[in-house]
Amino acid sequence: MAQQFFDNTSRQTEIYSDIDHVFLSHPVTGKLTRKINRQAVRQSVKSLILTNHYERPFKPEIGCTIRGLLFENFRPGLKEDLARTIQETIENHEPRAKLIQVHIDEEPDQHALAVSVVFSIINVTEPETLDLLLERVR
Repeated sequence: MAQQFFDNTSRQTEIYSDIDHVFLSHPVTGKLTRKINRQAVRQSVKSLILTNHYERPFKPEIGCTIRGLLFENFRPGLKEDLARTIQETIENHEPRAKLIQVHIDEEPDQHALAVSVVFSIINVTEPETLDLLLERVR
């Protein structure tokens, strides 16, 4: 995804900002690029969902048990368990987002689950939708 840069005359108002996970440097200033506002919160939500517990040094409670649930045999309540896990993770660890809905569809041809997370960002009027395809990697 291309990073957008703004000159001082058309600069966006920054409400939220995070370091971009790709760690690219700005071509002019040489500083690390950042994600701001919507993109910062989207990146954070995605990162929380895809992070396992004990993956972040000194913060073992941050993360989601999604990968462990992906290896279970499919049963009637599995999608509800996945949705509840995602909901708890966002509510507990991302104060900038207010969860609206988690929708999970099966993708049997790809051996995956399509997850759609709809949330609103504090101080932003339009809701955001984050779509992820969760696959078994092993």
